[in-house]
Amino acid sequence: MGFITMSNLLILIASFLILPSSLAVTDSDSPTAYSILQSYNFPVGILPKGVVSYDLDKSTGRFHAYFNDSCSFNLVGSYQLNYKSVISGYISENKLKKLTGVKVKVLFLWLNIVEVIRNKEEMEFSVGITSANFAIQEFLESPQCGCGFECDDSKSEGFVASS
Repeated sequence: MGFITMSNLLILIASFLILPSSLAVTDSDSPTAYSILQSYNFPVGILPKGVVSYDLDKSTGRFHAYFNDSCSFNLVGSYQLNYKSVISGYISENKLKKLTGVKVKVLFLWLNIVEVIRNKEEMEFSVGITSANFAIQEFLESPQCGCGFECDDSKSEGFVASS
């Protein structure tokens, strides 16, 4: 009986020595929201710079991405985008669905982007009643809040509050 107790004690000690090193995950070891996007075959540029944290339920694909504040910017070609401080939805290979917190201004209307589908080298953005396709090359880099892709070094990477 003493041998079993000693054996269990050795296993317990070994577990404590091995377990912390296998569970230790620092912030630098955690994947970023941008690398998670890439793992589902999306380019990083569908999210602007400035995601401070995120959560993802890998079993359902449910996610939240968090910014310090809302984020607005114009894209070349007349579209204005607005990201709330929290965006959410469901992610799967080549598809984001049930999105909340992302709007695009079309003419004078703000419309919610509810779905994004990657189809080979194109991205399809749906606002429910209609959709628009864009070349994937337009999303290889993340835009910056406030100035999109038209930033110069003198502008800060600040967030722009909007309604």
